[in-house]
Amino acid sequence: LPGDVAFKLYDTYGFPYDLTEDALRTQGLGIDRAGFDDGMARQKAMARAAWKGSGAKASDDVWFDISERVGSTEFTGYSSTEGVGEVQAILVDGVEIQHVVAPANAVIITNQTPFYGESGGQMGDAGLISNDNGLRAVVADTSKPLGRLHAHMAKIETGKISVGDSVTLVIDAARRDQIRANHSATHLLHAALRNRLGGHVSQKGSLVSPDRLRFDFSHGAALSTDDIAAIETEVNAEIQANQAVTTRLMTPDDAVAAGALALFGEKYGDEVRVLSMGPKADANAHYSVELCGGTHVNALGDIALFKIISEGAVASGIRRVEAMTGEAARLWLTDREDKLKGIAASLKVNPDEAPARVAALAETVRRLEKELAEAKKAAALGGGAAAEPEDVGGIKFIGQGFDGLDPKDLRGLANDAKARMGSGIVALLTVNDGRASILVGVTDDLTSRLSAVDLVRVGVEALGGQGGGGKPDMAQGGGPDGTKAADAITAVKAMLSA
Repeated sequence: LPGDVAFKLYDTYGFPYDLTEDALRTQGLGIDRAGFDDGMARQKAMARAAWKGSGAKASDDVWFDISERVGSTEFTGYSSTEGVGEVQAILVDGVEIQHVVAPANAVIITNQTPFYGESGGQMGDAGLISNDNGLRAVVADTSKPLGRLHAHMAKIETGKISVGDSVTLVIDAARRDQIRANHSATHLLHAALRNRLGGHVSQKGSLVSPDRLRFDFSHGAALSTDDIAAIETEVNAEIQANQAVTTRLMTPDDAVAAGALALFGEKYGDEVRVLSMGPKADANAHYSVELCGGTHVNALGDIALFKIISEGAVASGIRRVEAMTGEAARLWLTDREDKLKGIAASLKVNPDEAPARVAALAETVRRLEKELAEAKKAAALGGGAAAEPEDVGGIKFIGQGFDGLDPKDLRGLANDAKARMGSGIVALLTVNDGRASILVGVTDDLTSRLSAVDLVRVGVEALGGQGGGGKPDMAQGGGPDGTKAADAITAVKAMLSA
């Protein structure tokens, strides 16, 4: 049998070389082993090239070397939080070594592990690796290089670890439980979003950590307060129903045909895990059905509580929801309640009355700020006195400076002056903390001859600044030297006289 055919049976259809060899032997046939090995070498070279082309560092080639030697790590964490494994590789600073002695940081690869490797948005597990010879290696995180190795990022605190050692691996079960609750909640959230907003909603990214979950999805508008309340209510109703979470192993095609949603960023093999949560009225349907390789709660009641804490845009047409579950959600709500009680105590009202009291105070502040601005404006105008226009080159001109007036108030004063003159130009300037702001206004009948933008720029230049902009009838700018206020108005007048 040609080697390339045997390799296709192995690479495309998963038929092992030795079984092909056994089947052919009964017929008196053999396999072109050299051709098979050549196909395997080309496939490995293409995989390496694709890995490098994805932006991976050259040092990541070490994962291919390890994988080609030991195969894939068997993940046992769906049904167990601890287990025994054989150390197959140890890396320190990206280089393979045979053993390492405490204290040291190392990456440990075992033949099997209950530690989940970060993928599909779910953070990797933490925990402990040990043995009877005094080894204690604290695992801070677990990654999944090449999608098939589980790499334990560990700090060797005591003892020694060597390739070939048998070790006990125990994950941080409490941390895993928090992650599982948040991961299952993302599935419920996805379904609730689709039910509330429409079938166009699809997952565009996620992060599942012990303390919270983050879910990105396609939608063109912000969620309203009513949307958020309805989604929270729907998810919590599923949690309170406390139905079991079921898992089925299926081919990807069969799973999608059965209505399962394929999640963003996941890579699926020949067999996939299909997670079903919550029944519908139809006994054969479920509230949520998704393809997912992550870890999940056994029953939805394990999530306990779901609370959305933020919603916003992350890109055009992409929204992000952040949420908490369980004890983290309860503590977040308790903190909010404590803050409300603190505000109520400061206002000397009970918490139920605090919102109305804050609204009344905000309205009072707005009124007082307006009155204060008017008072400052009147003071700057010298109790209401307004400059009289003078004739500059046959054009009525008002030039006036103020001290401490808000630059925003210059526009209103300029419009008043323009209305009073009927036809003319006004240049107003205010100085605050040594910096000056100048505004020039031109009545409509003069804009064809003189532009406020050109006039304000000569004033800005006199103040030591640059630029200034607006429209032909009104322009504003500023400069750092407030002592040149009179020079700025003189510069505007000089341009009119030219």
